[in-house]
Amino acid sequence: MGKLICLLIAAAALIWVAGAEMPLQFTQAMNNGHKEDRLAVMNYDSGAAFSEEYSNVERLERETQVRTGAFAAGASGSNGGGLEASINSNVIGTAHIGWQSYDPTPDSRGRHQLLGRSVEDLTGVFSIEKFIQLWSNSSPGEISVDWLPCC
Repeated sequence: MGKLICLLIAAAALIWVAGAEMPLQFTQAMNNGHKEDRLAVMNYDSGAAFSEEYSNVERLERETQVRTGAFAAGASGSNGGGLEASINSNVIGTAHIGWQSYDPTPDSRGRHQLLGRSVEDLTGVFSIEKFIQLWSNSSPGEISVDWLPCC
């Protein structure tokens, strides 16, 4: 009879524990994963930088392709290079997309002159389709979309 009472008490305790709810703070912490996705690419030779960041993401479908490199010397004798990024994203959350071009040759104080930059901060439900080209030694006629000169 004593074993039966112990088994009933153990069964009642298991049922009570299974039905108990977690504290509110614990549930909020478990459900708020703060999903993040970040990508940063820099081409020091041509003075181009690109950054793509997503945070507080509920849903993210992202396809980003980045191509960067140094090219052969041009007619003026200076080396060329560049950075190209193709972004295609569907997001529920927060996004930050930025890029800049700067002179790869430092001035007399060792600083690199900023030539151009762009920053986009988005929050909500959105779709992004963007193509960015940052090339050194280029002019607006050579590049079609989001042109920023790099030296």
